[in-house]
Amino acid sequence: MSKVWFITGAGSGIGAGTAIAALKAGDRVAATGRNLDKLRKAFAGLGGDNLALVQLDISQAQQAQAAVDGALKRFGRIDVLVNNAGYSLLGNFEELAVEDIESQFATNFYGAVHLMRAVLPVMRQQRAGRILNVSSLAGLVGFKHCAAYGATKFAVEGLSLAIATEVAQFGIKVTVVEPGFFRTDLLDANNVRWSSRPISDYAAEGSTPDLWSGYHGGQPGDPAKLGEVMVKLAKMQDPPKQFLAGSDAVGLVAPALSARLEEFQRYQELSKSTDGAF
Repeated sequence: MSKVWFITGAGSGIGAGTAIAALKAGDRVAATGRNLDKLRKAFAGLGGDNLALVQLDISQAQQAQAAVDGALKRFGRIDVLVNNAGYSLLGNFEELAVEDIESQFATNFYGAVHLMRAVLPVMRQQRAGRILNVSSLAGLVGFKHCAAYGATKFAVEGLSLAIATEVAQFGIKVTVVEPGFFRTDLLDANNVRWSSRPISDYAAEGSTPDLWSGYHGGQPGDPAKLGEVMVKLAKMQDPPKQFLAGSDAVGLVAPALSARLEEFQRYQELSKSTDGAF
């Protein structure tokens, strides 16, 4: 039986790669994005009746609900939700404006919240569904200049793992997908946002744009290949709760987790000392 996908941030990168892979698998797709022209270009000549292009600003709860309602009217159900849309805010924490951090959360975190609140009642009624929340390597490992972006992704991780325990009883399975560096628009000049309040003490290491812009276009990950993997994850009877994407992610996360476990063990007696007597 073919599946119905609802994908945010489908105009490029991982979102587009996933949508195209789902269409090639014979599934139907509601591909959403803030820019309809970008969506039309990404899917020119693809999909036919199996594809719906939907303009959506995920930071707006009412738009999220309306987009989900439209997909239901068009396709009758939603089997797979992919929360992929987002952007990067980069810079030393002290140099970031609070309002910019709030905007980062409005899209990267609350966007996923709005979509899950709209889709979960549908999946619960169906007694089946898959949610693939795209996090990041920065949601597992703390990176310099990624305080705001990483915080949103750490939040998506915690939200996803908690919700997974609540909705499993309804046949709904949640996977957090944690890509490493992929050739997406995340560092594109039209998408990335930089810190706006330079502090001289941080200047010695160079500007954040200079340090990060060089990665754009040279990332090892292929969004099309990850899209094919996303289709495989959606078909698994017992999918992982967390899935690392990319050899760079595997190479960085494994030693980071080992170091964290070693630290926990080193201080476990001190940790236990906080128990009270009864």
